[in-house]
Amino acid sequence: MTRDFSPGNYRFIPAVFQYSSGACALPGFGIERVRFDRPRPLAEGFAQAATYIQNAGERLTSFCACELRSPAAFTEAGFLAFNQHYVKTLAEWGIFDGTTNPVARSNVCPEINPPAEPSFYAFSFVRPIAGQRRPATPDFVIAGGAEARGGSGSYPERIVRYRDLSSDGLKDKVGFTVREMESRLAAFGFAWGDTTAAQVYTVHDFHPVMIDELVRRGAARSGLTWHFARPPVVDLEFEMDCRRVSREIVI
Repeated sequence: MTRDFSPGNYRFIPAVFQYSSGACALPGFGIERVRFDRPRPLAEGFAQAATYIQNAGERLTSFCACELRSPAAFTEAGFLAFNQHYVKTLAEWGIFDGTTNPVARSNVCPEINPPAEPSFYAFSFVRPIAGQRRPATPDFVIAGGAEARGGSGSYPERIVRYRDLSSDGLKDKVGFTVREMESRLAAFGFAWGDTTAAQVYTVHDFHPVMIDELVRRGAARSGLTWHFARPPVVDLEFEMDCRRVSREIVI
């Protein structure tokens, strides 16, 4: 279920053309996550990421994950158009080959004070572990996932409890998303106990199901960061991502 991306020194979970389901550093390498103090417009964010990575002495192919912010949820057609634009830079960097994309990603829409255009919130890249004892568990980033089943079909056909915001509907949406995270972790041989951070994106009150669906399952091992934001496609209501990253910095 995973493949190596040798130019970046990481392996990934193949998914769709716009992103992978997760990236994991190969032995001898770790992941550094860089968060912008303020979101940067997409082109500026890519340029600053490139400068930062190259100043760290790494190739652009070491870029392994990013976290984006968009003004509002996309229609299905709008999301496709955005993704076709987004991958052009990854192709220029020698990462996206036209079919397979190893870069993990989340892309969500802040409900309050959203950016004026799609923007970078954070990015991650792989670098050698120098002068350190190798960690027992490799660094990894699991991509954002919402309550949409995989496979063919439109989003309305694949969304769990489509447009159902009842307590039971939200419970099923959260439960599905948490188990999707668990499936992606398992693809690398990991579980919640290996994570150092988990993030939730929703504008709905999920507290009634948080204890059973998140805390008891171990998803809040290191706490839980809630972003008051919507997933990137209209009618998706709950999204998560998680990671184990040994070095994080804000610029």
